[in-house]
Amino acid sequence: MALAIAESERVRGATSPNPPVGCVILDEGGKAVGFGATRPIGGAHAEVMALHEAGTKARGGTAVVTLEPCAHYGRTPPCTEALKEAGIKHVVHAVSDPNPRAAGGAKVLTDAGITVESGVLEQEVSRGPLRAWLHYARTGRPHVTWKYAASLDGRVAASDGTSQWISSETSRREVHELRAKLDAIIVGSGTVKADDPALTARDAGGMPLARQPLPVVVGMSDLPRGAKLEHTALHLRTHDPDEVLAALAERGVVEVLLEGGPTLAGAFLRAGRVDRVLAYIAPALLGDGPAAVLGAGVSTITDAVRLTVEDVTMSGPDLRVSAVPRT
Repeated sequence: MALAIAESERVRGATSPNPPVGCVILDEGGKAVGFGATRPIGGAHAEVMALHEAGTKARGGTAVVTLEPCAHYGRTPPCTEALKEAGIKHVVHAVSDPNPRAAGGAKVLTDAGITVESGVLEQEVSRGPLRAWLHYARTGRPHVTWKYAASLDGRVAASDGTSQWISSETSRREVHELRAKLDAIIVGSGTVKADDPALTARDAGGMPLARQPLPVVVGMSDLPRGAKLEHTALHLRTHDPDEVLAALAERGVVEVLLEGGPTLAGAFLRAGRVDRVLAYIAPALLGDGPAAVLGAGVSTITDAVRLTVEDVTMSGPDLRVSAVPRT
């Protein structure tokens, strides 16, 4: 399953609105003979890709897949049929499909005499490459990760407005790698005026990576003439997070990174539309300067947005914290 998760992560961001599924085929002796991941929309699913690589070695073997095989006809035939035709005898999947239209694959396989095991490394998959798609399938909204970099005392810029660079080169490189796996990046029009960002994903040498997210600007005011995003960004003239997410969902956007300033972050937090917080905390003190978030709707300690910390790791000299709102 760990190998299947790696296959899933490899195509994350390239399959939306389909899930980035990974699959490994084992032969009768338990040897990995086929690897596959979901192709871009309209292409083959992970199981079909892995079965194609395995060929006749799949007969009598096991399919290990991150998501329950689909049992419906969509743009492609059901993966359950491909598994049956290939002579697979066992299927192991991590997560059951929450989409009612596609679910039921496990029962179809069981009815065909194939043994099915579910829940293997379920948490790793649910918090990993399928996190955003599972949220999208359950809610109809893109998954929002609010990413910010701040000093140890919670400032995102100095009192004179300078913010480059609070976080380390290692952290910035990580963020660019993350951008390349997402569907869209959201900033506010105020950030465009203040920082003139490009919102591109770049390698260590500053060159654009092969895959780029959709840049999105939120706000009523026009973008400055000559801004890097003037002709490339989707400009949504609204302050309503739900209107933003609905517009992105219509475009098949599954996973977004919220990189706007404190006001935009506060609006999404106030609306309950931040699904994950990714904070890079630099070992620096600024004393004064803007805070990471403003206007989150918290007026007393009992209104605090409480989070559950999932992971704390070092990113170069910085502390990286991943947390999700408590349910």
